[in-house]
Amino acid sequence: MTHVTASPSSLAPLTVAVLVGLYPSLARAELGQAQSDFGGVGLMQTPTARMAPLGEFSFTYGRVEPYTRYNISVQPLDWFEVGFRYTEIDNRFYGPSIAGDRDYLDKGIDFKLGVWDESRYLPQVALGFRDFGGTGLFSGEYLVASKRWYDLDFSLGVGTGYLGAGGDIDNPLGWVDDRFDTRGPGAQSIDDTGDFSLSSLFSGPIGFFGGVEYQTPWDPLTLQLEYDGNDYQSEPLNNRFEQDSSFNLGARYRLNDNLKLNLGWERGNTLMAGMTLSANLAGLSQIKRDPQPVPLQAPATDMPKDWRPVVAQLGSNAGTQVKRIRRDGDTLIVDARPTKYRSLAETEARANRILHNATPHDIDTYRYRWYSRGLPVREDVQPRHAYVAAAQDASTEVDYKYSLYSLAATESHQGDTLYEGDPQRFGWRIGPGINQNLGGPDGYLYEIYLRASAEYHTDANGWFSGMLGWTVADNFESFDYIASSDLPRVRTYIGEYLAETDLGLYNLQYTRTAQLDEDWYAMAYGGLLESMYAGVGGEVLYRPFNSHVAYGLDLNWVRQRDFDQRFGLRDYDTWTGHATAYVEPGWEDILAQVSVGRYLAGDIGATFDVSREFENGARIGAWATLTDAGDDYGEGSFDKGIYITLPLDAFFTTSSRAYTSVAWKPLTRDGGARLARQYSLYGLTHERDMGRYWDEIGDALE
Repeated sequence: MTHVTASPSSLAPLTVAVLVGLYPSLARAELGQAQSDFGGVGLMQTPTARMAPLGEFSFTYGRVEPYTRYNISVQPLDWFEVGFRYTEIDNRFYGPSIAGDRDYLDKGIDFKLGVWDESRYLPQVALGFRDFGGTGLFSGEYLVASKRWYDLDFSLGVGTGYLGAGGDIDNPLGWVDDRFDTRGPGAQSIDDTGDFSLSSLFSGPIGFFGGVEYQTPWDPLTLQLEYDGNDYQSEPLNNRFEQDSSFNLGARYRLNDNLKLNLGWERGNTLMAGMTLSANLAGLSQIKRDPQPVPLQAPATDMPKDWRPVVAQLGSNAGTQVKRIRRDGDTLIVDARPTKYRSLAETEARANRILHNATPHDIDTYRYRWYSRGLPVREDVQPRHAYVAAAQDASTEVDYKYSLYSLAATESHQGDTLYEGDPQRFGWRIGPGINQNLGGPDGYLYEIYLRASAEYHTDANGWFSGMLGWTVADNFESFDYIASSDLPRVRTYIGEYLAETDLGLYNLQYTRTAQLDEDWYAMAYGGLLESMYAGVGGEVLYRPFNSHVAYGLDLNWVRQRDFDQRFGLRDYDTWTGHATAYVEPGWEDILAQVSVGRYLAGDIGATFDVSREFENGARIGAWATLTDAGDDYGEGSFDKGIYITLPLDAFFTTSSRAYTSVAWKPLTRDGGARLARQYSLYGLTHERDMGRYWDEIGDALE
């Protein structure tokens, strides 16, 4: 068996050195952290070396003729910023081959990486890539430095591409290779979209840019003066603009912590106006009003004759659904499922108190075997008397921590059964949902719906699940399928599905799980698997306990459902499935997933997914899918999107293990389309990962 025990490094407090500059008492915290016109921390048209606070999520709207920009910017790491941008160009159309006379809407991805932090004498430096993934209409690379002095924040940078279109100096990299002397035209045609122009990186003339931001004595107001390195004579799609000045002036007004307004005068002749909505995902939290842990009392003189009151208290106070309680010598074994607290350390600390009061002194150890959907995933061993001592005297906390250990759990019936719980058969819930597409020729498409879901368990490892969805509002009637693609229409019938009915049966399936061996899990399912497909499938997962790597394989046969989303089926059927590697590098709580396989349209390729989880349980991630669909994929060339998963207890005063997710996807296309499976073994076996368990032990004792 695999064991994990506490180590000195895991018990030591994490210390972080924060550089605040030469005069921290005179600098406002938000100085230099505003979002630019392009999204990402900057002045107006140009970036700075500054980064937003860790976990910051910002949505920026900006208008400077003829561009209207919608930017999403996130700060998943202290030194890494990523942005997703949609730019509407109102004097250019997509053209008849794509979307007729609709305004052209460009998509882009930006990255900025911190090179080093600011110190007493050195500035903060960052390296950035603008419009790296997409059409490349606004692509550019830059190196920029920022330095703070009192209430002034200065920036100076050099850029190529769009940022250096003014061409102040020749590119010194041209001495190494002639290709750096000139820069290709990029995607100057509406049909030339979605390709990565890696050969253009750092090529072309170099322009200077920079500026200063001033924090006025009136705290909500900051002012900007910016030198723009672009000459606006070689704009995308053959646009050319007059530029009366290379200096831009701007002002930002902070209405509150989440909303900022900005106004500027750019190119010496054009008004800019915009707003920024922001929230810090890493800082989302709510003061809890959960029941207090039960007070420690003198141990019982004998085992309870009726365990039902104890089990009820374990459910209401410790958040556990008890399956079975057994005694094996001086050890009490509790088979249960956590239901309330995200922290298993808190769950076990609360349960320790309840069991201590209810069991005699000769029970030395409490073993919690945790289950998920009938699968034993983990066993935590709690030394009873060491816990009680630590709860009463903080000086014994270290001894208690070093006596804890955890191991991989398997189904076991050792010992004498003291209590056998009745299985929970039926459960239901009602809640809202949203589907959305942003950035395609059809503009912003959305569906807001109300979903009612229910489950009926046949036993611990098998259950029926179903979900009804009622569309409250949508604008998918604006979705026009215009593509010269030979791929089967596996997703682009979305308009027909929504037009046919407002009330659809989104899911109705039977699912069954099994543990094949200590580190092997399996799942099989069949029925109406999602709103567009019915079929059967299965998944196998190899996930060693507390390992940084896991491997999964799913295989499904599916058939397309009728548009009315009842029980009828269409003619199209296919095999689809993927082999997936899950990798946690062990730093910054990052999870990387790579899935290789066959998609719904029969195309072969891979999906890359990278996400970062914050301490409060919030997770932000992005994914991209590349397949052999090639030109058949259509506008956009490949599938991509971003998502945010938020813990519900960050918004409510009572603890919860539930999460909600929001995703943004630029396009509805048939290439790279995956089956929307209801359950994933990797998600169901989440507790195989120890996570922050050791760090949470101390908090659970308080």
